[in-house]
Amino acid sequence: MRIIGNDPSVPRQEHAVASGTLPNGKAVVVNSDGTVSVVEGGPASAGSAAQFDTGQTFVNGLAGLGSGKFVIWYRDYANSGYGTVVVGSVSGSTISFGTPVVIESQQIQNDQGDICYDSTTDRVVVTQRLGSNSDYGTAFVGTVSGTSISFGSAITYSGTSNTYDNDNDARGGKIVIIYRDGGASLKGTVIAGTISGSSITFGSAVRIATNDDGAQFPSVKFIADDKFVVAFRDLGNSSYGSARVGTLSGNSITLGSLTTFSGTDGAEYTTIAHDTVNDKIVIGYRNQGDSDKGYVIAGTVSGTSVSFGTSVKFNDSSSMNLDADYDATTGKTAIVARDNNDSNKGIFIEVTLSGTDITLGTELEFENGTDGCDNPFIVYDSSLEKNIVTYNQQSGSGLGQARLITGTNINLTSENYIGIARSGAASGAGAIIDTQGAIADNLTGLTAGQSYYVQTDGTLGTTAASPSVFAGTAVSATKLIVKG
Repeated sequence: MRIIGNDPSVPRQEHAVASGTLPNGKAVVVNSDGTVSVVEGGPASAGSAAQFDTGQTFVNGLAGLGSGKFVIWYRDYANSGYGTVVVGSVSGSTISFGTPVVIESQQIQNDQGDICYDSTTDRVVVTQRLGSNSDYGTAFVGTVSGTSISFGSAITYSGTSNTYDNDNDARGGKIVIIYRDGGASLKGTVIAGTISGSSITFGSAVRIATNDDGAQFPSVKFIADDKFVVAFRDLGNSSYGSARVGTLSGNSITLGSLTTFSGTDGAEYTTIAHDTVNDKIVIGYRNQGDSDKGYVIAGTVSGTSVSFGTSVKFNDSSSMNLDADYDATTGKTAIVARDNNDSNKGIFIEVTLSGTDITLGTELEFENGTDGCDNPFIVYDSSLEKNIVTYNQQSGSGLGQARLITGTNINLTSENYIGIARSGAASGAGAIIDTQGAIADNLTGLTAGQSYYVQTDGTLGTTAASPSVFAGTAVSATKLIVKG
């Protein structure tokens, strides 16, 4: 028998297990484990701003506690410039705040400290240059209860020297602080301590530059309980960006070799994120050799050394005051920055890694040029599957703001579309999918003879999205020949 048209002996339907609810008549992708899901997702988006203080502020840091809670540390200009913290809480898409708490009734300096959270001890730590303590490096351990926070006594970590530009990170009951030692020609220094209750016991400080010269814009990030990475502008090496791997044994630090990551250009405002899935570090910085534009580079840690790929420009105008964190929901590193040459807008951009090769996402503007953005910080919250961003406005009011930013999370690729769901299915149940060559007849609103493309939100459209995925050709208002 001669067959004209489709051969009925060739199967054009696939029986598969649904991952997530699978509505009838929706475009479907196959997952790496063989299950199928509806096409869904969308580009990055920012929620509404929530103001955390009524007066002018200067944000110095942000600590994420998880479960929708975070702590902002800032300078409160309306209250004598005192160092102040406030606890934020997220419910749905709404951000609310507790009562701001002054850590110490002393004016603090901008960009002279940081805040971090240790989940092992459930403690927040603020480190700062404290005027009432001879400008020594001083730490305060805070305990959060609901939206309230209280601090223990001041703890000096810098011996008898004043400090500048400190940054910190905590993990596994340990804290590492990197700073410029004002008592030793502003040499880059790192020190580790053990958190216990409201106190910290510190070990001995270690210089971070091999030539013992000055270091600026330092940053630090744990990548394991006993390992961390530091990055900084190395004044003893032509102001290039440099990085080292640190290993902890108790409170003792051993540093690996020094590696330059910024090529032949100076680096400022370094920030480090850890891509935990790819086990790579991502460093963002301002490139002095390219008109202060924002750059990002990925590195691989092996033992006590780190090697880097090629840096990529993420912003084509001057950037400063940038921060980064890894978004486990999207599998991308998220960067926030102030765009100096575009009305000081606040921008958000995502970094996708393949090895140490970088692909940049589409830039999202989260604060416009009317008020501007200054000192942005970002933390990812796994319970929310969103990023928390805080900053103060660049305008004269300097109001402190916080927002939620949802990263780009599209499950459609150029290869994983397999057809249209013929039968709806609950997650874990079996589903029937009309695949290539089948006629899906459970659709609506089509135009006969028109080609249709899968959109990233799962709908069908007459123009290609990104990625471009051809869904099929309509033969009536309700029927589509799947993929041709």
